[in-house]
Amino acid sequence: MVHAFIMVKTAAGESERLLDPIRKLSTVTEAHIVAGDYDIIAEVESDEVYEVLKTASSGVQGLEGVTDTKTYISMDD
Repeated sequence: MVHAFIMVKTAAGESERLLDPIRKLSTVTEAHIVAGDYDIIAEVESDEVYEVLKTASSGVQGLEGVTDTKTYISMDD
C-alpha cells in the first residue's frame, strides 16, 4: 500500500469550492483546508505509486482553480 500527501495551492477564494471534488477522488482518504504555504492537504492511499501520481496529475491538477501541487510519498507504515 502506498500512502502519500498531496499539497494543493488554489487560486484566491477557491479552496472551499475545491475541497469536495478533491475528497471525491477515489484514492483520496481525507482532505482538509489548511493555513500556510498550501491551501489544501489531501491524504491518498493506493496499491501503486502510479495511482498516486495519476491522482495528483489528472485528478487534482485537472481541477479548475488548482494552481500548484506537491506530492509527498510516505516512507513509513
